[in-house]
Amino acid sequence: MTAEHDPGRGASDRLLWTETADRWLRAVREHGAEDPAGVVLPGRVTGDGERRESMETIGRSFLLASARIAGSPDGDAEADALIEFYAQAIVDGTDPGHPSAWPRGVTCRTPLTGITNSIVEGANLAFGLYAAGDRFWSRLDDRQQSQVLAWLRHHALREVWQNNWQLFPAMAEAFIRHRGGDARGLHGERNVARVEGWYLGDGWYTDGPSHAVDYYNAWAIHPYLWAWYRMTDRTHTYEGQRHLERLARFVGRMPSFVASDGALVHFGRSLTYRTAALTPLWCAEISGVSPLTPARTRQVATSVLDGFVRHGVGADGQLRLGWYDEHLPASLQDYSGFGSPYLAGIGFLGLSLDAGHRVWTDAAEPAEHPASTCSLEGTGITLSTAGGEAPVILVNHGSDHAELPVQDHGIRDPDDPHYGSFAYSTHTAPEVGDGWLEAVDGHVCLFDDQGRPSRRAKLRGRMQDGPLSASVHYPQIDGRLLVGAAIVTASVVNRGTEVRAHLVIAPTAHDRIREGAFALAAAEPPEQDVASDRVHASVADGAHRVVLTGLHGWDDAGVVRHRGTNVMGEHSAIPYLTAARGEDETVHVAVHQLLRDRDDPDAALAGLRVAVDGTRVRVEWPVDGVDVEFDLRTVVEWDGQPGKPGGRRS
Repeated sequence: MTAEHDPGRGASDRLLWTETADRWLRAVREHGAEDPAGVVLPGRVTGDGERRESMETIGRSFLLASARIAGSPDGDAEADALIEFYAQAIVDGTDPGHPSAWPRGVTCRTPLTGITNSIVEGANLAFGLYAAGDRFWSRLDDRQQSQVLAWLRHHALREVWQNNWQLFPAMAEAFIRHRGGDARGLHGERNVARVEGWYLGDGWYTDGPSHAVDYYNAWAIHPYLWAWYRMTDRTHTYEGQRHLERLARFVGRMPSFVASDGALVHFGRSLTYRTAALTPLWCAEISGVSPLTPARTRQVATSVLDGFVRHGVGADGQLRLGWYDEHLPASLQDYSGFGSPYLAGIGFLGLSLDAGHRVWTDAAEPAEHPASTCSLEGTGITLSTAGGEAPVILVNHGSDHAELPVQDHGIRDPDDPHYGSFAYSTHTAPEVGDGWLEAVDGHVCLFDDQGRPSRRAKLRGRMQDGPLSASVHYPQIDGRLLVGAAIVTASVVNRGTEVRAHLVIAPTAHDRIREGAFALAAAEPPEQDVASDRVHASVADGAHRVVLTGLHGWDDAGVVRHRGTNVMGEHSAIPYLTAARGEDETVHVAVHQLLRDRDDPDAALAGLRVAVDGTRVRVEWPVDGVDVEFDLRTVVEWDGQPGKPGGRRS
């Protein structure tokens, strides 16, 4: 953390949040001074056009403004100015006769037609209007209130995609009910029930189709469900109480996604939303169900915000597409425009709690970052760290998002860099563009006769049990499965180190296999160390080191370098292992490490024992009581290899 800011002191923490909110809203107010509803910021415009981007900018930045308004005392000049600006923007934007009127969404049933993002912004406006409370709503006269409710009703009637979009019309309806508007014929209760039916465990939901697990839990599903039950006065019902229990479980796991320096695990789509991932922390605190103390909630959230601020996010007053620096290739989906990053504002919901709330006044607690391994029930996701200042890694045997691809990567295979890798972390990011097409980082691949790498694409089976998790995929190239090929992969993690084992079933025509580690990126090319005699490769950038060591079935090691393909830095480097295959079934085992550069990789492996006997693998860390044995043939059930899933763990 910076010397100027001491996270953990409530007053200074709240000042950081308030000053950041005001700074991030500056560009919106300046560029929209003459026409608030039609504000245009520098940046990308999607195919839906500039009017859509203006609507999105207001809808999303209002999430930030609403919390700032709600938690400010009467007479706060900045809050009063925000009320005036956003009242004008919302009234003009929802007025069909105004020159800057926002588009109205049409049906989202396939095939998709028309501009639909107004359904999303209808939900954001509803959430913001609820968060801002009477102080904002009373600024509108009866006619203006009726106009806004009518605009929301139009969107509450829409049919939408079978994913988190189900909650968007529900949110519009909830606010209509909250303010006593016309809710006849609306179907939010049905939509909410659908989403609740996607529950997996440990507070996590799949985002519609199976195997779609990501931060949409944090910046859409939990916040909107929370607001739905509150606005419709159903928190006391069985369903409302059940959701609060799920919210509490989710929040209890959230600190596991955050490193000691505030870095979030970089995983999933729409990562330009950044601090939106913090919203459930505030929802749970407001409802009094958080398993974290108020001080711990403040410390976790503030460390993440401070991490982004220290990297210069929004330093000039505008949030831009990217993670730290602006980086369009890594942060773009087709729907990403200049207003998209402002969904970060929903993560400022804590500002709606006034300065006297315990979350801002309780004394700081000792900062603890112990070594831990956390398996998220039902998701196929495991988080692990060595503790202290070490990174956090996420091992992914559960999420592929292949049922509903979110971005065209120039290939027919429906995998995505932010879902298709075996592992992610707080201090690395997946390769995008040409780097992704090369399929090195976080991959295991075979090759066709043209030398093209196979893709992981859709998971065909998965399991998890404590430090052990596994999955199966059928490798494919150009949208076609490799005939007779399947790869079973199992991971055992401890203190941020992963032992990864593969059973590769494929004709010997696919005579070469490759596995890649994390992609380490920096402003300058990372240094590398390759030792073929011990099948080992590592790269380091002065802050962190990625180490990949072959234990069984690997012949050689190397490093692949890219430029301009990683959101974490201009230059990236990836250690990899290769092996020749002379049989239809081969087993390959390696150790993956992501360390601080000053840490000794060998010391981190002290006590590790790995034994391979055919397809049986045993992994032991005796000092930590980890002893896992499994058979790659049966560790997970899948349609090509029936058997009893799981392994032995003691």
